[in-house]
Amino acid sequence: MSKTVLVPIANGTEEMEAVCIINILRRAGALVTVASVADRLTIAASQKTKIEADLLIDACDTSEFDMIILPGGMPGATNLAASESLLALLTAHVAAGKLYGAICASPAIVLEKHGLLADKKATCYPVFQDQLSNAVPDEAVVIDGNCITSQGPATVMPFALACVSALYDQAKSAEVAAAMLMV
Repeated sequence: MSKTVLVPIANGTEEMEAVCIINILRRAGALVTVASVADRLTIAASQKTKIEADLLIDACDTSEFDMIILPGGMPGATNLAASESLLALLTAHVAAGKLYGAICASPAIVLEKHGLLADKKATCYPVFQDQLSNAVPDEAVVIDGNCITSQGPATVMPFALACVSALYDQAKSAEVAAAMLMV
């Protein structure tokens, strides 16, 4: 059975993180929906790469997704945090005990800022670590219950594989890693 994942994107999203997350989860068989929090489908990522979403965030319903994963980047994380539609979806998703994750600036700028890391250990991009209440700064990927966080572009592949493992299992994650020559 395919799992469903929402990956919201915004102007200023770190493109390496967004694309690697989407790619690795799709390799695992997940049905990934990319949703723009901007007022149009195409966003300009942090390094000016254009990325086209599948739909706008307002067309999403949290009950459709097994996991929500936030890429980082600046000002992408700030733009994600400013989306009332995304925050409503994310808050309901977390309250339902479903899987969620964030990388780079997003654990601090989106999750922590909006109370979605309560009692969770987390990591993020080093310059934002002091904004986390339960920071684990020396870990590239931190898994605490249904929440997975990571530090940035260089840690996106292990982060995405941890998401695959949480959605499916370690065997599926190892299979995807092997196909990408990571083992």
